[in-house]
Amino acid sequence: MSKSDRFLLWLQGPTSSGKSTIAQAYVDRLRAAGLPVIHYDGDEVRDFFGRDFGFDDVNRLKVVSTLVHLAGKASEAGMNVIVSALTANEDARELVRTDLPQATHGYVKCNIETCAARDPKGLYARAKAGEIDTLIGWSTPYTPPRCPDIVLDTDTQSVESLLDQLDRELLGRLTV
Repeated sequence: MSKSDRFLLWLQGPTSSGKSTIAQAYVDRLRAAGLPVIHYDGDEVRDFFGRDFGFDDVNRLKVVSTLVHLAGKASEAGMNVIVSALTANEDARELVRTDLPQATHGYVKCNIETCAARDPKGLYARAKAGEIDTLIGWSTPYTPPRCPDIVLDTDTQSVESLLDQLDRELLGRLTV
């Protein structure tokens, strides 16, 4: 695989929109096909650093900065890379655009009502109960990215159809 034959996919969207689910399912599909791929998830990075990262704008940017660094290094090493992270603020999105110009930006579109109904980590329930006030999409609006390269609508499409869409969008450009 040459330098132009790999991809870096940055998936962003509201909490519980399906970013991590899509990313992991796509990693599984690609690995089954023999393609090298690594997945970095915003929650995993945050969990790794523990209490060092809070949920204010500065700390959210630190998480994205860490993901940008990891993704860039993996991409330089020849890996296909998938990042799944909220990436809610424009400064974080600009950092990704500037530092990872090769990235394909995917917006995982899902209305907040559906996200709240999914709520696998109970964050929307905690926000509704007043236990947390930093849930973007609930406490403050989630503003969709302006011009994503790919829109993955988890409200209307199955995971399998979204993976097929990623194949068309990403693998169609590769010569493997």
